[in-house]
Amino acid sequence: MPAYHSSFNEYPDMRSVGNTAVLPIRTRIRGPAQQANPDEADIIDETLDLFRANSLFRNFEIKGPADRLLIILILYVSDCLAKIGSARVTPSQLEASKMLNTLSVDNFPIPGDAGFLLNAHYAPPGSRVDGDYLRQYLVQVRQELAARLVERLYTDGSGKPSKWWMSFQKRRFMNRSIGA
Repeated sequence: MPAYHSSFNEYPDMRSVGNTAVLPIRTRIRGPAQQANPDEADIIDETLDLFRANSLFRNFEIKGPADRLLIILILYVSDCLAKIGSARVTPSQLEASKMLNTLSVDNFPIPGDAGFLLNAHYAPPGSRVDGDYLRQYLVQVRQELAARLVERLYTDGSGKPSKWWMSFQKRRFMNRSIGA
């Protein structure tokens, strides 16, 4: 059974940096990303919807630039769950939000950097300006993704993260992790 791919691979007027898509998102966080239509799902919604299914796969055939962004975001969700799961005491929703916001703005490698694990599958940005743009875009997307993930983790009102989401904290998509 093949993994689930991004529906944004056929998105019209998609900007790419290297060969990674830069897609519009629904967000209130400042950054370079364009605003998406508030009535439609964006790449962050798609990442959260496909995370649990795709995290079961060891192989993922890249079919377009949006798939490359999807891979980066799925690996980030995996690291977020691992961060929450590694806390000594189960964090409240506010504590989890603070932890993940800090994680989202921490320094991280982008395609083309020496520490980026999947450089064989990603083209580096064409220039330093493109690299800075991609880093700012990914920081903004990671912040928005962390905020929406916390909303999904703590939907039941018990003050504890959903066990159905946390059961994937040790699962590694493609046996990779972007965390330190």
